[in-house]
Amino acid sequence: MTKVHEDRPVLPTQQDEVAAAGSELIGGPLGRHARLGGHWLTPVRVVVLVALGMFALGMVQKLPCYDWAWFRGAGSQYTHACYSDIPHLYVVRGFADGLLPYFDKLPGDMQYLEYPVLTGLFMEIASWLTPGGGAMQHREQMYWMVNAGMLMICAAVIAVCVARTHRRRPWDALLFALAPAFALTATINWDLLAIALTAAAMLMWSRGRALAFGVLIGLATAAKLYPVLLLGVLFVLCWRAGKWWAFAVAALGAAGSWLVVNLPVMAYAWDGWTKFYTFSQERPIDFGSVWLLISQRTGNPLEGANTYATGLTVLLCAGIGVLTLTAPRRPRFAQLAFLVVAAFILANKVYSPQYVLWLIPLAALARPRWRDFLIWQAGEVLYFLGIWFYLAYTTSGDKHQGLPLEGYQLAIAAHLLATLYLCAVVVRDILLPDRDVVRRDGSDDPSGGVLDGAPDVFVLSDAARAPQDAAPSEGQRVDWGMNLKD
Repeated sequence: MTKVHEDRPVLPTQQDEVAAAGSELIGGPLGRHARLGGHWLTPVRVVVLVALGMFALGMVQKLPCYDWAWFRGAGSQYTHACYSDIPHLYVVRGFADGLLPYFDKLPGDMQYLEYPVLTGLFMEIASWLTPGGGAMQHREQMYWMVNAGMLMICAAVIAVCVARTHRRRPWDALLFALAPAFALTATINWDLLAIALTAAAMLMWSRGRALAFGVLIGLATAAKLYPVLLLGVLFVLCWRAGKWWAFAVAALGAAGSWLVVNLPVMAYAWDGWTKFYTFSQERPIDFGSVWLLISQRTGNPLEGANTYATGLTVLLCAGIGVLTLTAPRRPRFAQLAFLVVAAFILANKVYSPQYVLWLIPLAALARPRWRDFLIWQAGEVLYFLGIWFYLAYTTSGDKHQGLPLEGYQLAIAAHLLATLYLCAVVVRDILLPDRDVVRRDGSDDPSGGVLDGAPDVFVLSDAARAPQDAAPSEGQRVDWGMNLKD
């Protein structure tokens, strides 16, 4: 197998009609013979600045809540669509009172903090940095502001990592930086911490650093549960390529870093540590999920939702595994990472608006086409508005100010259909590799690390055994022989 392509960065305005049309706002597409490099404003720096600008716009969007709506009843923060968990949990989870997460019991029904340990540490550090004097409203505002600053750093890390993961495609990271749902949801909760660690892990894997990948995935899983799914993705990809040593190193690194973070709390505050897991298990079907939609439309409470959600997740992941081993060419790591996290989201018992953040960096790497990305984002923005206006309706009493139940159900359907649409496009790229824009320059898997260009050793279909040709680009051609072992 031979890979041939230039080192010149791929320009999306030369491949993507939407990107080319959008570039007219800043002078039009870059010419084919334009001089690149030699300027301090590199693609990565541009992406970071754009991401920080969008993050700041998201903070401005929260301004009505920051000024007054968080503190004057529930309805106003919903009608202004600026709700955030951060200032509320500062009080009700004991940070304002100096309680230690997991160790100190909380008053009320939620006896312990219901977040993984690394997220709890993030929240605690923010409380240390929050000034302790003054009125409680001022302290809540400062706590949100401190968290926003820390989350902005996470956003910058994500932007850098996404821009660098595909060496020749740094501009694809603008999909993350300019995503409307990123600006709207970045400061609702603490998800950007886990996403930053996951993005850094993917960058490390793309550079062939399996141990660093594993350590970062373990830390990400200590902040949010979903990153552990990427180990399942790598298991199947390494199975097809026979890269068992790389997978073993990654898995051991993940287990080690996760244990380092979790063991101290497990040893001395077991009840507090288990709260996240018991809460996730006991939580009923909730906002945004397909199960809520089915329950509301049928009148069935779906008391077995845990079983249904787990079963559907396993079924979808098994389907992704079969797709991996039967595809005509081994799927790219980013493609499968997007699909498995999307499957987890679609099958989950709850869909909080900020969960879209999990998918945005993966979507930018899996399907870097503006048309498909914006179709998906439109559905997510509709859902973002739908849930807040529905909550405004339910809290407005006889005023009925907001979106009624039927409208909210349409918003859920928009989110589900938009996500399924993007999944379908990614699956199509896997089944028809010549449609994959990332591979048009002759690349195999720029995010694949040791998998990039590796021959297959195990497949389940004749189509996967047949030699394939990479899509040519500007006269370049790459022959991809499978070199299967008997």
